Order: sequence, then C-alpha cells, then structure tokens
Amino acid sequence: MVKLFDSYTIREITLKNRIVMAPMCTYEAKEDGEVQPFHLTHYGSRAVGGVGLIITEATAVLPEGRISSNDLGIWDNHHIEGQSKIVAQAHAYGAKAAIQLAHAGRKSTVDGRVVASSALAFSENYRTPEEMTLEDIETVVQAFAGAAIRAQQAGFDVLEIHAAHGYLVNTFLSPLTNKRTDDYGGSAENRYRLLRNIIDAIRLKWDGPLFVRVSAHDYTEGGLVPEDFIQFARWMATQGVDVIDVSSGAVVPATINAYPLYQVPFAKTIKEGANVAVGTVGLITTGQEAEQVLQEDSADLIIIGRELLRDPYFPYRAAQQLGVTLEPTVEVYKRAW
Repeated sequence: MVKLFDSYTIREITLKNRIVMAPMCTYEAKEDGEVQPFHLTHYGSRAVGGVGLIITEATAVLPEGRISSNDLGIWDNHHIEGQSKIVAQAHAYGAKAAIQLAHAGRKSTVDGRVVASSALAFSENYRTPEEMTLEDIETVVQAFAGAAIRAQQAGFDVLEIHAAHGYLVNTFLSPLTNKRTDDYGGSAENRYRLLRNIIDAIRLKWDGPLFVRVSAHDYTEGGLVPEDFIQFARWMATQGVDVIDVSSGAVVPATINAYPLYQVPFAKTIKEGANVAVGTVGLITTGQEAEQVLQEDSADLIIIGRELLRDPYFPYRAAQQLGVTLEPTVEVYKRAW
C-alpha cells in the first residue's frame, strides 16, 4: 500500500498527501519585504504540481532579522495582503500553505545591528554580532508572536519556527555558538529557553498546526547531534509543537558528506526517541526514495527542496514511479500524465 499519497491530518488541517515543499529562500522580494509576482508563480506552480503542503521561504519577523534585503517580511501589517495572495494561490489548487517565521541572527547581512546568542561571527565573511540583552530577547519573542497573528490574518494553515541552519534560534540551541552565562546559556534547558519562550508566545496567539525546523547535527566536535534533539523534541511536544522538521548543519562552517537520504536517520532518531511526528529532508529525488522513508516509518512527512526547484510536478512523476494515478489539479493536465 503506497503511503506517499495518503492524506495526513494535523489538528484540524488535512494535507492531501505527504509531500511538502521545503522552505527555500528565493531573494526575490523588494527591500520592504513585500511579496512580488514571482512568489505567486513560484508557489502557485508547486500547488498546481500536486504538493500537499507548501512551506514558504524564511520570512522575517523583524526587518533587522532578514538574511538579506530581498527577504520576505511579516513584521508589519502591510505585509498581510501580499502574503494572503500566496495562500490563495496554494488553496486554489488544493495545497495547504505554511509560513516559516524567521530571524537571521548573526547571518543577517542587512544594515543595522546584528545580534545573536553570543558575540561570535559565523565566519570572517560575516560581521561579529552583539550578544543579545534580555530586552533584545523579549523583543524577538514578541516579534514572533506578532508575526503569528499576521500569518493567521493572511490565512496560513500552518506555522513553522525556523530554529535551524545557524540563524538566531539555532545559535541559542547549539553549545558551539551559545557561550552565555545567564539563564539562556549553559545547560540544554537554558539553551532551549529562547525557543521555549517563542513557542509559548506563539501558542497564545495561534491554535493551528505548528512546526519547528531544526538542525539535528552540527557536524563539528562538541556540537549537537540527533540524540540531543530527543529531549528538545519532548519539550516541544509538551508545548504543542506538532511536527519537527529535521534538517542539519550550517550553525558553524563544516564539511557535510551529502548523499541520497543522508538526513533521514536523524529524523528517525528523533521520531523514535521522542515519540513525535517528524518531517525529513535530504536529497530525496524519487518517488521510490520517498516511499521507502514512509514504509520504514522513518518520518511522517517527506519534505522536498531542490527537486521541487528542478521539477514543480514532482508529485506526478513520483506517482508514475509508484504506479499511482493522481487526479490532476488542472483538468487539461490529464493529457500529459
């Protein structure tokens, strides 16, 4: 029995299949963070292609929290209208829409202050951030909560907190980047505190599905490994997080040996150890690979990144590979499949 095209329900939201578009920055916004026609085409085409859930790119909760000046934003009410158009495109073709709420931390390249858990630069090509004060931390927590309200007003079905890839929340979680000596540093519980506070603040405003994206392996001695995320995931589950989106790397410069399905064991470790739902990524390029992950119960959702950049119709191709007939999102497309 093929699982890839089974529906999947999270709280009150039902995805038509297990295929999820990974959040991938496009750097196509204007400097004010506004949605452009490109975004409507980009995300709409993946909805037409049959994806069950589209997670849009990292969307900044504060202007200084952007990776670049061409990132999308959700820090102001004027962003709601454009974001709602992305949601409408997804819904028009049967997909659900998620937004990834993000703060770039020490990887921000925009003008102004750069802040992080500790005053450590990512590399010589980045500015050295300021260590965040308690006031800075509270400002960020409330920015995530405000962004959640705007995302709800825009009509998103799912929210995701970006806690991976060396951006702000990730730098608090990892001992490689968090050298604080206050309540936000040291022990795992302290390093988790910022994420805990963000989740709690969002849950006061949002009762729909909530994902958290994590980097489950730092690929550097002394850094985090998947087993560390079992406890983190247990804490997240008690706070109402529904799915852990398991990626890896990028908190510090490191060499990563990437190969098909290389991150799936990380997801399985967290899923089994914490008894939580997980999504997995990592060079999944065929229907057979995606189905294998589900059949082995290594993950609950298959999160596809670059393959969906190459082929917006990956779900149709995967269905062909698995001998499944999909009803087309647009009737005329039946001729092709």
